[in-house]
Amino acid sequence: MKLTKKSHACVRLEKDGRTLVLDPGGFTEADATVGADAILVTHEHPDHFDEGRLRACMEAAPAAEIWTLKSVAERISAAFPGRVHTVGHGDTFTAAGFDVQVHGELHAVIHPDIPRITNVGYLIDGGKVFHPGDALTVPDHPVETLLLPVMAPWSKISEVIDYVREVRPRRAYDIHDALLTDLARPIYDRQIGALGGSEHLRLTPGESADV
Repeated sequence: MKLTKKSHACVRLEKDGRTLVLDPGGFTEADATVGADAILVTHEHPDHFDEGRLRACMEAAPAAEIWTLKSVAERISAAFPGRVHTVGHGDTFTAAGFDVQVHGELHAVIHPDIPRITNVGYLIDGGKVFHPGDALTVPDHPVETLLLPVMAPWSKISEVIDYVREVRPRRAYDIHDALLTDLARPIYDRQIGALGGSEHLRLTPGESADV
């Protein structure tokens, strides 16, 4: 399949003429969902879920569907009957021709005083790609391409490195990187690449790779 990086946590996956988009949030280009057959959203935070853009996408593409957790689905499902599907840990489904397994339940801890919200990750086509959202979820299945949340208010680089070690993917591509400055990127690249134990890669927004 073809993987195209969009800004921050969003990626587009294309296979057999169909397109699956994950986490098109407010830090992502406005056209990230154009042409999407299906959209997956990991959680409700605005850098992953932009309600206005999703509504516009669904209105522009009457056949498009969304799979997401309850907190997101209940905000948009009434406007699109039968097209917004609620999922949780352990569920499996097919979206735009991609087989999807749902892994994980909670967002990573931002601070002990902040209640944790629900977060789910999506394992695509039997482990070809895994997008964990805002959590360091380790699926009970081998992963070829890990979409790695490389920098966030809720993480530190040692946790990112240990997450790569635990998942043991064939390769890890950075996501969740809108707050990572160009000055800091070489530091992250060097340390994750040297210590993670997997091939560590980065795509600029709009750049693609076959996975």
